[in-house]
Amino acid sequence: MKKTLLAVALAPLCLQSQAFASDTTYQEDEIVVISRSVKEPLHIAANVNVIDSYDIEKSGATNLTELLRGRSGIQVSDSNSGSVFAMRGFSGSQAANNTLILVDGRRLNNIDIAAPSISAIPLNQIERIEVLSGSAGVLYGDQAVGGVINIVTKAPDSAGGNIRVSGGSFNTYEGQGDISGSLADDWRYYLVGSYNQGDNYRDHNANETGSILGRIQYQTEKDLFFVETSYYDNRRELAGSLTLEQINEDPRQANPSNIKDFNHEKTTAARVGYQHQLTKDWSLGADLNYSDTDVETFSWGSPGKNERSLLEFTPKAVANITTEQGDLDIVTGVDLSRGESEFSSGRSNEQNVSSVYVQANIPQNHQLSYVIGGRYASAKDDLTDKSVYPNGVKLDQDAHALELGLNYRPSLEHRIYLRADDNFRFAKVDEQAYTSPGVIGLKPQTGRSYEAGWDWNPDSHTVRLSLYRLDLEDEIVFDPSAEKPVGGAFNGANVNADASRRYGANLVWDWILNDMFQFGVEYSYVDAEFTEGTNSGKSLSWVAEHSGRSYLSVDITHNWQLFTEAVYTGERFLEGDNANADPKLDDYTLGNLALNYTRDAWLASLRVDNLFDEQYVSSGFYSDFGNGYYSGTGRAVRLTASYSF
Repeated sequence: MKKTLLAVALAPLCLQSQAFASDTTYQEDEIVVISRSVKEPLHIAANVNVIDSYDIEKSGATNLTELLRGRSGIQVSDSNSGSVFAMRGFSGSQAANNTLILVDGRRLNNIDIAAPSISAIPLNQIERIEVLSGSAGVLYGDQAVGGVINIVTKAPDSAGGNIRVSGGSFNTYEGQGDISGSLADDWRYYLVGSYNQGDNYRDHNANETGSILGRIQYQTEKDLFFVETSYYDNRRELAGSLTLEQINEDPRQANPSNIKDFNHEKTTAARVGYQHQLTKDWSLGADLNYSDTDVETFSWGSPGKNERSLLEFTPKAVANITTEQGDLDIVTGVDLSRGESEFSSGRSNEQNVSSVYVQANIPQNHQLSYVIGGRYASAKDDLTDKSVYPNGVKLDQDAHALELGLNYRPSLEHRIYLRADDNFRFAKVDEQAYTSPGVIGLKPQTGRSYEAGWDWNPDSHTVRLSLYRLDLEDEIVFDPSAEKPVGGAFNGANVNADASRRYGANLVWDWILNDMFQFGVEYSYVDAEFTEGTNSGKSLSWVAEHSGRSYLSVDITHNWQLFTEAVYTGERFLEGDNANADPKLDDYTLGNLALNYTRDAWLASLRVDNLFDEQYVSSGFYSDFGNGYYSGTGRAVRLTASYSF
């Protein structure tokens, strides 16, 4: 009954208000860079959703988890230490390795199995977010399996700044600020910083997080050069897992065995980029990225330390050639990276990945174009582990991807596309060491994605429908039933799993009803199961077959706007329960609400997450020795005020 009332109350759910309708409709001239070039979304043979700065502001969201939950079929998993985003039917532990997260095209994913630190990117730094649902093995290679999330940060295009403060439930306080301006005729600067502290929902789960970024940019009609550096520091107490009985008794309690556990991450990063318009049709560019991370942990009574670094060099050439049939687009380049990781447990690895790719969007006429592309990649590991490989072992692997797509625009309002794209991922630097006896290195995970989609974009509507199939072989997963590695600290091992497949569909509908109301609904269906081996026919764990989101926005007056949202996550098996031995976890619906007030340069927002204080499991792991569960955050209230100048 409670869920029925919630569905009725929030049924027409929406994003933005009609007072800003000219900004919120899906504009054809909006450009994205997730294609590694600059292109209009409807001219890309893929399912791309753009969340712009207006969407972010009017949602009242204060972090990426609140903003992305339920969008584009994204399912969130959170073990009370930071969220991971799963797309196209992956579990929480797999999501960090199969959903590629980029910041201005730079990889945020780690070279080990640790999830990307999404809290390193505060919302005041974000201009827009581009979400590509589906594989992008040709354009981005390793880990671009279920989808790509590209976070585009603000650029110093104008002088000004913003100051934002907020506070709310669980003793949460946050401050953010940014400023940009001119140093000379073609030189500009941008500075941004943020600080957040809070106790969070559970006991012994407090965090203290800070980040700062500085950028200097030179730009003329033909040249763009920038250099930027950033620092991120996040210390969080870890509350540990609970039993279902403990969650029912008190979901906020910490596991008594984990009351001293914590994770402290410090990352320093630097980036240099240059682009040059060589001719009218061709441009050249390259980025050089470096990041260095120190992680100090204390878990289950044992201290630990991990040092990792990543160096990337990504030169590319982009062509946009005007022909009688339409624009011919070509993107080609080389991706080179060297990742190093050293663990206090006596394990270290250096992984070098090199690849070359090319993609061409070839017009047949002004309505029809096709996409063809390919990538070849190789990975070399130099691995040492005091228990398994005390003398070291060298691994040499390769993978490739091909892409073929069709994009048909019968009119300005309609678009139909077909797409097939290969995908792959290499095992992470620490996955390669924790394998069963006799297994020397995991095979690359490979797969292929098939997708068909239709977009309809009249004046007051946006409708997007996509259907897909994702087939994987040698999927890299942790199997709790596998034989423990030599000297292993816990049961199970990383394995190449049996073949699996995922069918799915995604429907999005946004509608500007009138001058006051706009609403929309999004539904995602995933049928994911093993197709070979002992678990053939069994559902993949921690994948909800049904999920969705709906929203409503109401312009109460010129200054006041109300935003409501409901996010549904269906039943699913506990992560690691590949044999489907235990019953599914219950489904749940989270209701969120934001009340926004704008006046001149001022913005105030009251955001309530989990309005009805729904109790749910945000992450959980299956084990023969007892399952572990993590409780989702209860009702949370945040009041935010900002001033732009």
